[in-house]
Amino acid sequence: MDDLTKKLQATGDWLRGEYSGIRTGQAAPGFLDNIKVDSYGVKVPINQVGSVGIEDARTLRIAPWDTDSIAAIERAIIDADLGVGVMTDSSGIRVTFPELTGERRERLLKLAKQKLEEARVRVRSTRDEMMKSIDARVKNKEVGDDDARRERDNVQKQIDEANRKLESLYDEKEKEINQ
Repeated sequence: MDDLTKKLQATGDWLRGEYSGIRTGQAAPGFLDNIKVDSYGVKVPINQVGSVGIEDARTLRIAPWDTDSIAAIERAIIDADLGVGVMTDSSGIRVTFPELTGERRERLLKLAKQKLEEARVRVRSTRDEMMKSIDARVKNKEVGDDDARRERDNVQKQIDEANRKLESLYDEKEKEINQ
């Protein structure tokens, strides 16, 4: 059962990570986490070359620890083609998020729904693995029918709870997109 819990937790974490990459017009420092900057010949995440903070609702401020890396950070953000505006000044970089259009909101909601369905498929496959494992143990007479039924019920309860959590993550993202 620990294996089941770990797999379900990993699926929830995966969905959270996917949702953090869906830009909603709101500034969020985690949005830039996947961008790698060339720093002294090594590609490193943007949060390792400077601090990323929220300046206002639609603006992030990147304050690099080494001002010589401003150009590299700017280039990495532009190359990532995230649909954001990038402006530099003497103290760092400002990343602005444009307003979302109705059409863009619909596409983002569709993408969020698609990611939710991918997570549900992962949960279903995990449930199927667990049920097959229980059936195999019953067949090999390792557990009795009553114990197997209890285990199946426990697995289904955990699956239902995981699906509720995934649905709540989607609901949160939907609210964020529609703001």
